[in-house]
Parts: sequence; C-alpha cells; structure tokens
Amino acid sequence: MPDRSPIPDLATLHAQGAAQQPSYPDAAAVDAAVTRLRSFPPLVFAGECDRLTDKLAAVTRGEAFLLQGGDCAETFDGVTADNVRNKLRVLLQMAVVLTYAASVPVVKLGRFAGQYAKPRSNDNETRVIDGREVTLPAYRGDAVNGFDFTSASRIPDPQRLVDVYHSSASTLNLVRAFTTGGYADLRQVHAWNTDFVQGSAVGSRYEAMANEIDRALTFMQAIGADPDEFHRVEMHSSHEALVLEYEHAMTRIDSRTDLPYDVSSHFVWIGERTRQLDGAHVELLSRIQNPIGVKLGPTSTADDAIALAARLNPDNTPGRLTFITRMGAGQVLDLLPPLVEKVEAAGVQVAWVSDPMHGNTYEASSGYKTRRFDDVIAEVQGFFDVHRALGTWPGGIHIELTGEDVTECVGGGEELLESDLADRYESVCDPRLNRVQSLELAFLVAEMLRKA
Repeated sequence: MPDRSPIPDLATLHAQGAAQQPSYPDAAAVDAAVTRLRSFPPLVFAGECDRLTDKLAAVTRGEAFLLQGGDCAETFDGVTADNVRNKLRVLLQMAVVLTYAASVPVVKLGRFAGQYAKPRSNDNETRVIDGREVTLPAYRGDAVNGFDFTSASRIPDPQRLVDVYHSSASTLNLVRAFTTGGYADLRQVHAWNTDFVQGSAVGSRYEAMANEIDRALTFMQAIGADPDEFHRVEMHSSHEALVLEYEHAMTRIDSRTDLPYDVSSHFVWIGERTRQLDGAHVELLSRIQNPIGVKLGPTSTADDAIALAARLNPDNTPGRLTFITRMGAGQVLDLLPPLVEKVEAAGVQVAWVSDPMHGNTYEASSGYKTRRFDDVIAEVQGFFDVHRALGTWPGGIHIELTGEDVTECVGGGEELLESDLADRYESVCDPRLNRVQSLELAFLVAEMLRKA
C-alpha cells in the first residue's frame, strides 16, 4: 500500500521539482481555481478505483488484457454526445474483437474525461507570420491555454482547470449513460458497425464475427442464459496526471478507509517526461490509492523501473502499478528484453502494456506530425515477441485513437498516404488512429494474443 502519510501541500510539491508545469502569471487566480476545485464533488469514486485495481491485478497475473485508448489531447469543443459516442463505439468494437477472437477478458480503460493537458518538448513555439518570427508559449492542452496562435490565447489560465472538471463530468455522464443504457449491449454488435466501416475490408471481417456472436447469443438465450455482462460494460477513465494544481485539488480522503484517492479519474499515469524518482509527480502519486501507470521510454533502465516500483508500490500489490513501454518500432526488440527480464527477476508485480504510438512519431514533408500504421504494428509485435521469449505476459495496449474518419496516421487497410493527411487532420497535438485503423489493429492484436 502507498505511503499513508499526509499528502504534501502544493508549495512543497513544487519545491521538490515539478516538471512540465504551466507558468501562471496570476498566483491569486490559481489559488481561486484550486479552492473551487476542492469544493466540487468527486468525478469518480474510491470503490470504482478499487474494482479497477482488482481487474488490473488479473492483467498482472496474465488472466486478462488491457485496452486503453482515446484522444491524444481532449478539447472542450470535443465534449459532444456524438464525439463521445464515437470514441466509445470504437473501443467497444476493439474490445469485442479482442474478447471473441482471442478468448481473453478485456479490461476497458478510456483515455478520456481528463486528458486535457500535454507535456511539451519546448516551452515556446515560433512561427513566421507576415514575414516576421513570432514566439509564443507552447500549447499545453486546453487545461492550460488555447490552441489559437495569439498572445491572449496562449497565456496559461487557471480557470481552465475548472473547465476541465466540468468537461470531464459531462464526458463521464455520457459514457455512463451509453454503457448502462443499452448502447453497450452485445445485441448492438451490428449497430456499432454502421456507416463507413461497413464498406471496408476490416468492416466486413467485423461483420462476419458479429454474425457468429449473434448465433452464440441466440443459443445462450435459448438455454435461458442471459448474464448481466451481455447488456452493459464497465468503462473506466484515465489521463496523465500532469498539472499538479488539478490533481492535488482532486485528491480526497475516502470515508471508508481514511486513505487518499485522486477522484479526477480511475487511473492516472506519470509520463516519460515527469517520472523523476525524486520529482513532484512521483511524490504525489505515491500517496494515492488509485491504480497508476508510468510511461517508460528508450532512456529507461531496469534500475529506474525497479526504483519507481519501490516508491509507487512498496507493498508490491498486484494491480496497483502498470508500466507502459514506448520504445519505438526500431528499438523495442533491443531495449525491452533487459528491462522486462530484470524487473521480473526482482519480483516486481506489474502489468506490462505497450504504447506503440509515442515512439513512432515523425514529421511528414508537408509539416504534419504523423505515424506509420506499420510502425505501430511492428512495435506491438515486438512487444509480444519479447514477452513470449521471456515467458511473461504482454498485458495490453495503450493507443491514441478517435472514432472519426480522420487522416492523421498513414498506411493501414485504407492505404492513407502523406498527401492525404491534409484531408481531415483534426488533432490539436499528436496523430491518432482513425476508426478503421483502430479496428484493424484490434484484429491483428487478437491474432498475437492467440499465439501468446
């Protein structure tokens, strides 16, 4: 169990070294926003977080698979019923493919209802406007500042943290309505495949699988079996715990246990840029009871991972800690084996999950950030190959995706080209897999799981 000592105050955390934080110009406005956040009800409940920990313990033991996916960076404008439903729909489709085709329980974790802040490589962004260079603060997500390239938009505004809360509440309300109100019913498996996906090769493959599921459901109904799991799913929320003012304000003491939980989300993770062992993010997340994750990139060593596990999960509780590896397709086979082997030899209880997105980003000749679908698949395949060779469990995938027909990643069954990127490039930060590419990925991962 994490350290039960009191949560450090914000000043102490910032003094400890807090990477990737906004530079707010008005301290009084920050205090006012944090005070308002502290007065708001929880977005999630401690018992829900505990149930997710139990599910992730099954992933740790090799008895389940984690599907985590959603936007790179949510936007306030994106909180609409259609947008939330479409993201949920592609996650439901992917989950049913993985469950049915690979015969493994799937833990469903949305990258939504809080993913409004992004770490950046540079504090500033420079563009040429009317023949002169203009430098402004970098866009750090709607939680911090605006995407428009103007001085007023790019000033960090703490009121946006209050907006994050309300937008996250709206998203969670929609997700709960869809998942418990009939939309997630397995009898809707065909309805999830409407519009453009039906005309694609992967859509046809999905439809054939849906027909098999229909026949199985008819048989189950005929023998009087109708479990609740056929009619609803439990979809949990997650985001990167980045802006300390927000996460600290949303950390509350659970009345059942007198222990702290971050009630902004069921699952929060520490990013590659903020995983300093003596840093503020590790310090804060070491104190909460939620299941948590840590991104491990190419510079991560096994000793780093073991030390992080000792800080974040000192009781070595299964389900508490997830390592999300993001090595890049060209490096995963070299860098991942010594990391996994030494961590496992140390007896660390951890779920291993692949993030095949962040290590495979590049800039196209047109200037768009993009990813090759083949690189995404290659990293996931390498992740599975490493775990198969070591006799460990490839526990899941962490994907940036959307339910829309965007053109942000090249390749896949639609054979999107770099010249297609301008057609519908809608991400405000990193490129996402579209719905067809996401579903294609699910079928390919299901095949890998069957072999695993």
